[in-house]
Amino acid sequence: MKRFNEYFNQWLYDNDGYYATYKQIGKKGDFYTSVSTSSFFGGAIAKKIIKAIEEGFLPKNTTILEIGAHHGYLLADIIQFIYTLKPDLLSTLDFAIVERFEGLQKQQKQYLKDSFGDIIKLKHYNDLDEVQLDNAYVLANEIFDAFDCDLVYTTKEGELQHAIVNNHQIEFVNSDNIQIIEHCKKYSITKGEVSLSYKDFIDTLCSQIKSFEFLTFDYGDRYPRNDFSARIYEKHQVFPIFEENLDLENLYKKSDITYDVHFNYLSDLFNEHNVISVKFNTQLKALVEFGIIELLEILKANVDESVYLKETQKVKMLLEPTGMGDRFKILNVRK
Repeated sequence: MKRFNEYFNQWLYDNDGYYATYKQIGKKGDFYTSVSTSSFFGGAIAKKIIKAIEEGFLPKNTTILEIGAHHGYLLADIIQFIYTLKPDLLSTLDFAIVERFEGLQKQQKQYLKDSFGDIIKLKHYNDLDEVQLDNAYVLANEIFDAFDCDLVYTTKEGELQHAIVNNHQIEFVNSDNIQIIEHCKKYSITKGEVSLSYKDFIDTLCSQIKSFEFLTFDYGDRYPRNDFSARIYEKHQVFPIFEENLDLENLYKKSDITYDVHFNYLSDLFNEHNVISVKFNTQLKALVEFGIIELLEILKANVDESVYLKETQKVKMLLEPTGMGDRFKILNVRK
């Protein structure tokens, strides 16, 4: 018997957990991400990074640090677009990835070497607390929905309960965890997910890097929905955590488990530190602000119409208001 947050963490991060080995993303995998949809996702971020340097917020020799880079596709797309838009920067920028799994580190190193040869110098950190930098541009695409979480539920009598797991069966018991109780009171949460582990991550980030711009994309919203969003992805099928007759034992460690991120809580955690600004937005509005439309115009001027139209369709998927464009949110922080 264990608390749900421990069960969730073991599902994803045990030595035989879902994230311990390389997983396909996209058509052949369990789910799609913005990175697997279009390289212009990374292109828009590259444009944002260049702007941060040109504005003087970050120096030309800053480190671009990605946390949880999977195969390395996003970082590679960013590097490619920096080369296209501002090639001189590649001789001054440093690149780094925080990745706990050795097998994934090897995949990332090989992919970036195959893509760019020895032009790019890549440093790996096993954990965020190993990072010590004066400045950095920090990227975290869809990582907070993979932080362990508790499931909470308020009974008709007003008792707050949290979930435990016994033999892959989820049960609720009255909670005596002061941190969970206080968190739920503060954010008026009566039902849903609570991830207290965000705090350690943000505290570490803010203590290990003196000055940074941080950008994260994820499923979720500003405020909690007061409903369960925890779900499992397997071969593009979605299974709500409390779906009737769901076989958790069979899905355990073989599929992805996730939930919606509470962005207002993330904002509050950053605001406890010496931040300059914290901006929340939809992916649609953010990518347009970053300049993704201008990138398409550059493409249009340099390729034939069929290539341009094909890429435009991919970008539309990123921006679709009824899909990725509004379902994904961003937090952009400067410290």
